[in-house]
Amino acid sequence: MEIGAQTILFVGSALLGLIVGSFLNALSFRFNTGQKFFSKRGMGGRSRCMRCAHELSALDLVPVLSYVFLRGKCRYCGARISWQYPLVELVAAVLGALVCWANPVLTSSGVQPLPFLFWFSVWMTLLFVVMYDLKHTIIPWSCSGLLAALAVVLLFLNLQTLHFSVPGPWTLLAGPLLALPLFLLSLVSGGTWMGWGDSALELSLGWLLAVSIGLSAGVTALCLAFWIGAVVGVMLLLLSHIFFRIGFFGYTIKSEIPFAPFLVLGALLAYFFHVDFFSTLSALFA
Repeated sequence: MEIGAQTILFVGSALLGLIVGSFLNALSFRFNTGQKFFSKRGMGGRSRCMRCAHELSALDLVPVLSYVFLRGKCRYCGARISWQYPLVELVAAVLGALVCWANPVLTSSGVQPLPFLFWFSVWMTLLFVVMYDLKHTIIPWSCSGLLAALAVVLLFLNLQTLHFSVPGPWTLLAGPLLALPLFLLSLVSGGTWMGWGDSALELSLGWLLAVSIGLSAGVTALCLAFWIGAVVGVMLLLLSHIFFRIGFFGYTIKSEIPFAPFLVLGALLAYFFHVDFFSTLSALFA
């Protein structure tokens, strides 16, 4: 019976992720544009086709399924629908399932929904940060502030017992220490080598990972971000060199690559899959 309940919660978490992913898609197109997302009557205007401006029906807004059944085209004008919609919804669904797996609601000590809700909020915010940084190469300060607030809550509140806790000195220093290299890169380059928002994001990630897993996992996540970013950068340069003559690719060594996706990917590998090189090495040589 317990296994059945866990399965239902697992599937429900994925469905919740789908719904939130659809919301994040709409938010990403309205955020900082002056368009209201909420009004006194609820949603600030129904979604419309970005080409013909036709108001979309409920059948046009079913996460993933609408895109599949409509074959990626608007029902009313035939315009192509961005691949962002189903991709973000699917990623949000996977994240929802992963959060449920890492923070089960049904535990041996009873029902504990708060850790799941907390980490679900964290990872949905991080997903939005990745979306926005990929599109605009900037991290919204409001998202950085929200993540910092969530990290501070985790620092001083035990989510299982709801008791106030005092973190150790290394846990408190984890955020600033991990954000410092990115801050220095921004300071030395005047924000050209590294955006200022990246260090603010890493401040929160450092605290979140240090509390939930450990400082070494946070260091691993940061290293992974740099390593993966370097590999992707080299691959883009190679592709640019191969396809430049036919006008397919125009990436150069001076091109700007958003770094937030790599920071979040490193954190994802550390948090969900416990990738921690430094902890593993210390165990091997102990």
